[in-house]
Amino acid sequence: MSARFPDFRLGKVLATSFTGTLSERHGDPVERIPTPGRLVDWLTVSGLAVESATAAQLDRARELREAIHEAATAAAQQEPLPAAAVEVINDFSTQGRASAVLTPEGGRRWRLSSASAVDDALGVAAADAISVLAGERDGKLSLCASPTCRAAFFDTSQSRSRRWCDMGTCGNREKKARFLANQRKDAGSRS
Repeated sequence: MSARFPDFRLGKVLATSFTGTLSERHGDPVERIPTPGRLVDWLTVSGLAVESATAAQLDRARELREAIHEAATAAAQQEPLPAAAVEVINDFSTQGRASAVLTPEGGRRWRLSSASAVDDALGVAAADAISVLAGERDGKLSLCASPTCRAAFFDTSQSRSRRWCDMGTCGNREKKARFLANQRKDAGSRS
């Protein structure tokens, strides 16, 4: 039996892309890493390739994801970071043993230890979240304007006024709904 999984929403920021593995949080939630194998897929496309993951590691990954989302949401709303979320993020960051490696092309790649590759990869995601939450990057944490999504995303647009976590999904859906509502309104006024 082959299962079709929803596509990943990949952005340029690892931490917020990770939180995007659960979308439509205020509607009908879409879990994009429902299995350990799918976690492996997400880590691989995010530059953190691991060979396998267990159900326990998937549970830990989701714990980190939710802590990052909770902290990013608070930061986007300019509220204090929740202490429990900060603790989870810090714990994951300090447990990872990944090393940044410079590639011959001048890029960065992560070297994960073979014994605890998933933990190392999650440590990289936690460290990335710390970098974003600590304000070390040029950009702004925002929340998607879609009332069913409300995903945290890192806005690096020049004006820092982006409204949607992903223009291809939430942005298009909201613009289409507004267009159809205007058409119905125009049709009603002509009757």
